Amino acid sequence: MPVAAAAPLISSVQKLVLYETRARYFLVGSNPAETKYRVLKIDRTEPKDLVIIDDKHVYTQQEVRELLGRLDLGNRTKMGQKGSSGLSRAVSAFGIVGFVRFLEGYYIVLITKRRKMADIGGHAIYKIEDTNMIYIPNDSVRVSHPDEARYLRIFQNVDLSSNFYFSYSYDLSHSLQYNLTVLRMPLETLKTETTQTRQESFDIFEDEGLSTQGGSGVFGICSKPYEKYVWNAKLLEAVRAAVHRDWLLYIIHGFCGQSKLLIYGRPIYVTLIARRSSKFAGTRFLKRGSNCEGDVANEVETEQILYDASVMSFSAGSYSSYVQVRGSVPLYWSQDISTMMPKPPITLDQADPYAHVAALHFDQMLQRFGSPIIILNLVKEREKRKHERILSEELVAAVTYLNQFLPPEHAIIYIPWDMAKYTKSKLCNVLDRLNVIAESVVKKTGFFVNRPDSYCSILRPDEKWNELGGCVVSTGRLQTGVLRTNCVDCLDRTNTAQFMVGKCALAYQLYSLGLIDKPNLQFDTDAVRLFEELYEDHGDTLSLQYGGSQLVHRVKTYRKIAPWTQHSKDIMQTLSRYYSNAFSDADRQDSINLFLGVFKPAEGKPHLWELPTDFYLHHKNTLGLSQTRKSYTYWWTTGVLKHLPLPFDEVTCAENRRKLTVKKFHKYEEEIDIHNEFFRPYELSSFDETFCLAMTNSTRDFMPKNVGIDPSPFTVRKPDETGKSVLGNKNNREETVLQRKTAASAPPPPSEEAVSSSSEDDSGTDKEDEGAVSQRSTPVKVTDTGDNTKITENVVQSTKDVYGVNLSDIPSEDDLAIYARFVQLGQSQHKQDKGSQQFCSKHPLDKVINLIPISSFSQDNIYEVQPPRADRKSIEIFHAHIQAGRGNMQPLGKDDFLMYREYIRNRYM
Repeated sequence: MPVAAAAPLISSVQKLVLYETRARYFLVGSNPAETKYRVLKIDRTEPKDLVIIDDKHVYTQQEVRELLGRLDLGNRTKMGQKGSSGLSRAVSAFGIVGFVRFLEGYYIVLITKRRKMADIGGHAIYKIEDTNMIYIPNDSVRVSHPDEARYLRIFQNVDLSSNFYFSYSYDLSHSLQYNLTVLRMPLETLKTETTQTRQESFDIFEDEGLSTQGGSGVFGICSKPYEKYVWNAKLLEAVRAAVHRDWLLYIIHGFCGQSKLLIYGRPIYVTLIARRSSKFAGTRFLKRGSNCEGDVANEVETEQILYDASVMSFSAGSYSSYVQVRGSVPLYWSQDISTMMPKPPITLDQADPYAHVAALHFDQMLQRFGSPIIILNLVKEREKRKHERILSEELVAAVTYLNQFLPPEHAIIYIPWDMAKYTKSKLCNVLDRLNVIAESVVKKTGFFVNRPDSYCSILRPDEKWNELGGCVVSTGRLQTGVLRTNCVDCLDRTNTAQFMVGKCALAYQLYSLGLIDKPNLQFDTDAVRLFEELYEDHGDTLSLQYGGSQLVHRVKTYRKIAPWTQHSKDIMQTLSRYYSNAFSDADRQDSINLFLGVFKPAEGKPHLWELPTDFYLHHKNTLGLSQTRKSYTYWWTTGVLKHLPLPFDEVTCAENRRKLTVKKFHKYEEEIDIHNEFFRPYELSSFDETFCLAMTNSTRDFMPKNVGIDPSPFTVRKPDETGKSVLGNKNNREETVLQRKTAASAPPPPSEEAVSSSSEDDSGTDKEDEGAVSQRSTPVKVTDTGDNTKITENVVQSTKDVYGVNLSDIPSEDDLAIYARFVQLGQSQHKQDKGSQQFCSKHPLDKVINLIPISSFSQDNIYEVQPPRADRKSIEIFHAHIQAGRGNMQPLGKDDFLMYREYIRNRYM
């Protein structure tokens, strides 16, 4: 079945300006080129209702200017008065977060600052830097309430400038596999969807005149977001049905980071996206376990995306991704923090003999990820006093019960591993054991790549590659199933385990794109250091959001190579986490409940701060009995089992097609032209400020700056040798001696096993450390003379260390014979007369660049330079270009007029 040419729809509302009159707000939105505009009219005379009118008409720039001019003229206090304007510009913005109401009127929340954080195939991902909250009703109709200001403070306690992300063209709530699978839907399906969309509604964006263009039309696809990971769904609920979809901007909460891996100049972008669930969201001790709908606390979906940045298109480029999940144990359990203990006792709140909550949770995962679902449980198994083991015993019972109704090939896989016990043992290596688990997990689930296996992997098959699971299709590979990792908090241990699984998957991803010869990566390479830094930023961010502090135990802690200063930092992070949990988590929880719409203020109801607990807000079955009850045996959703191991959400069926918006456009229409969206040719930009130069770079930030270093990011370095630590402290302007490692005197790099199995106290004393450095490094003196700081390096290396050969050795007879032949070639060239060289030059550069052959040996003479051959048409184009630079324009031909007319028609008409 043929696959249609499809592209993601790009929102045409990316710049907003809010204009204000006494009775209305006018929100004018435009595309980046400011050629197409939409206008929202918001009524300010209603004290408590939200009245928004969207005419769904697309305006030109001239039409918008005329409209605003008429509004300005019509709203002046006196006709013809020039002193006071009837229309004032209130604020400029980049998107609408939503509309919210407490006890008075509605507020509008606008994004006023943004920062680009990542780029996926030309689709930009932005972080919210600042927002503005504007009260809509006019002061003359405002009905004040004494508690309004307190609700406003609680709502604004959710810092929207902290780790909230959005995109105008890429669906961040779905995985890359889902987004690219949708673009590869069969042609007949997209034609059907386009016909249905045209019958339901009509506007200027429809495929006018496409039938005469033959096959030049492209399908634009916009998918319905996955609301579990959308944090402003409730804020947009009031206007979703009334406005055009381009006004709706969905934001996610979590983490987004991107780094550039340079492989001999070839740019590979490594992206890490974490989506935090908006269901049963909250802080550490106040949200544990699961609610009655199967949503668990601290549930985060982490996706690592790898792609070759030299090709930007989704259809022609090489893209790969791997997804894994963390989340609290899906049971009814909690911890009482009123005792003021660092580790409050774990209590099971409700008996669940039929694993009803776990069934709802794993049913969601089967729909989104397919099978197998793999559980990696890292909680303690052996304890003097039963604490964490309570959760393990209940989880094992729930998984055993659910598995007896599933087919054996799709059963839930349970892997218990007491990570804390292995960490304390001196005989066991934690990361080696995690690496074994990671290999088995990735082999079962596979990963996503949008290109078929390369021919070299067929010629030279790898044993590990042939054992890889997942689903192999004609266009590449699909990930089927997912790893679900948990400990008690799902923070420190979970992040390290996820890093090891991600590192294993990264090796397979690089291998599938033809970048390494074996699917294996070692520690202390530039690639793994870059990936580890991404994961540590990811872990710190998620830990701050849920636990109130950064990670306490990091990858270096479990490798036992962390510096001695890390112990004091760990203690401070533990104290910070304890303080946050004891004193500030309750206020943060109230803010999250209000922001997500879990609690809605109303007259006659108790206020948010008056509730003794929010248990009833998150467990809806406590407020009323459900009319439908799921089967105890057939606990999965109808249709899910039939398509396993594929995820039901990615299967082409009528239910999933209803979640898509499909329209047909011209090939160069702005709504699908990612080239225009990415390069912005109509904007004046600085090359130094481009995002691709500002992002973390493996060559600049991680590769050592020593002479003779192998530039490959897959070469094992010394543990303390990185690009960031080579130059030392640049701010120290006193005379010091900096230690720079050199490639010649460096010891051989340790293997992964040797580094991982190092002793726990690896730092030693200061004197021992200085002695070790002085033996294998060369001093560099820094002297300060006035304002200039000069760095003098004294690096003495032999030619054997740098070039691999020793020039002091006597050349061999074969080398001497080659050199003698080379000398004869140089002597056999024709001698030219001096007079023949002084010819009349028509161009001043001819005296500098002499391109006349001087030898009969046209292929062997190293002194000869031959000019490139250019045809007549190319020479004419070049001469016309030179003349245009001097102001002598050539007359335009018929083809030029036709091309310009087509450009104007596509862009402005």
